[in-house]
Amino acid sequence: MYSMTNLHNRKGFTLIELMIAIGLFAFVMTIASGAYLTMIGLNQHAESIATGVNDLSFALETMTREIRTGTQYSAPSGNSFSFTNSDKCQVTYNLSNSNIFRSVAGGSGCIVQTSALITDQSVTIASLMFYPSGTVQGDAYQPNVLITISGSVSVKGKTQFFTVETGATMRGIDI
Repeated sequence: MYSMTNLHNRKGFTLIELMIAIGLFAFVMTIASGAYLTMIGLNQHAESIATGVNDLSFALETMTREIRTGTQYSAPSGNSFSFTNSDKCQVTYNLSNSNIFRSVAGGSGCIVQTSALITDQSVTIASLMFYPSGTVQGDAYQPNVLITISGSVSVKGKTQFFTVETGATMRGIDI
């Protein structure tokens, strides 16, 4: 027979101790996995917003590069801008239905297209304004254009607002 002293000298855990340890482990893992899943969701949201902002940045860079190498600037309205690009095609950038469109009109060697969307569907443009200056031939000022864009990037019901401003100065001399 076993005596009471033999029971206390035995090594190991009781069933109650094991149940408490497993319960604590499960509780800590539940909290940790919840935090991990939240971080994954926030990361995906941030990546989606960054993708929309990068798309807008690419569209803006494309516009300014083409405007810099163009000539004969004109702004029929504040949210539309026309010029002749380096291929001698008439190009117009304008705001329509909360998106920026690029249109190309004739000229020798120009591919005529009605209109092409240059911003992503996740980007909503609230305002697109062109402020040209020095566009009068012989006015002794180098033509340049100030472009301001404001709007939002929306992904999965979450929205990030932005306002961007940049400038483009004609590379050729217009004096």
